[in-house]
Amino acid sequence: AVRELLTNWAAAVRAKDFQGILAHHADDIVMFDVPPPFESKGIKAYRETWNLFFSSQPEPVAFDIKRLDVAAGTDVAFAFALMQCAERDKDGRRVPLDFRLTVGLRKIDGRWTVVHEHHSVPAT
Repeated sequence: AVRELLTNWAAAVRAKDFQGILAHHADDIVMFDVPPPFESKGIKAYRETWNLFFSSQPEPVAFDIKRLDVAAGTDVAFAFALMQCAERDKDGRRVPLDFRLTVGLRKIDGRWTVVHEHHSVPAT
């Protein structure tokens, strides 16, 4: 169920479907991201981060899960993934951008809900 939730979420990102992107996120989600703000608290702040993401994405939007590992208990789960999106280089050409994703979930009212999301890139 967690794997399906995250696969559907990634598809919603590629489709720029905000309802799908937010569908399984807690109202009080905390996200750590690569570009500022480095910490976003609450669903409204989380939703606003996607405007920045989409403004930097060449079309079609890439947001692809390359590897996904899930560990789930009865009411708490976490997942970590290697992912790829895209960016534009200084000449405007599309280049792939590999990043890491860690997601923390809790089962709330019988359904898996994302309570923490962390995106990162390796330091150079």
